[in-house]
Amino acid sequence: MELTPIVELGVAEAYAILAERLGVLDLPPLDAIENEDWGRDYLLSRFLEFPRPTLAEVGVFDDGSREL
Repeated sequence: MELTPIVELGVAEAYAILAERLGVLDLPPLDAIENEDWGRDYLLSRFLEFPRPTLAEVGVFDDGSREL
């Protein structure tokens, strides 16, 4: 499986991975954040809560830049 850098994820895609595949339950509703400047950054920052092996299991990786 090819891994996608988290910084290349769109808002809806990041939201789906966090909510459906990683089980993050405390996200604001997608329609409340998808058109906000901070929404994508917020979602991508939530990926940093997970260890890299866990991210790899869902097909994404943190490229190490930590600059989201």
